[in-house]
Amino acid sequence: MIIVDRAEVLVVGYAVRTTNVAEADPARAQLPGLWARAGAAGAFAHVPGRVDEHLYAVLTDYESDHHGAYTQIVGIAVRTAARLPEGMVAVRVPGVPAMLFEARGPMPGALLETWQQVWKHTESGGAPARAHTTDLEVHHPGGVDLYVAVLPSF
Repeated sequence: MIIVDRAEVLVVGYAVRTTNVAEADPARAQLPGLWARAGAAGAFAHVPGRVDEHLYAVLTDYESDHHGAYTQIVGIAVRTAARLPEGMVAVRVPGVPAMLFEARGPMPGALLETWQQVWKHTESGGAPARAHTTDLEVHHPGGVDLYVAVLPSF
């Protein structure tokens, strides 16, 4: 884990509101369906201005910490979100200081292990402290880069 200045990015995609407890229960989990929808062939074919071929997951609107509800948007980075296809949302991910974690290996297991490192860091009171504002996963052929927003240090 290193601290970086995460660049601002505009993401267009599909969204759900969930909790980690709900996601641990296959009967209530919404993320597998969200990822299936976003990962379907042609899911973003009608979205103009795509920046790259990566998939982005934005975790935002945290109710509290990793025990509370949050919104996850899975989509693509775009230059502008002028005309959204039906059922999609746009979210501007602000540029902020962030902890960078790299998930490598078989997915989704490697990503879950990386998130467990983040939660352990949070629960232990590790520095820097999580901001619980907007976090970002960048999914690419080599794995996932996870940017966890941190509180500014003065």
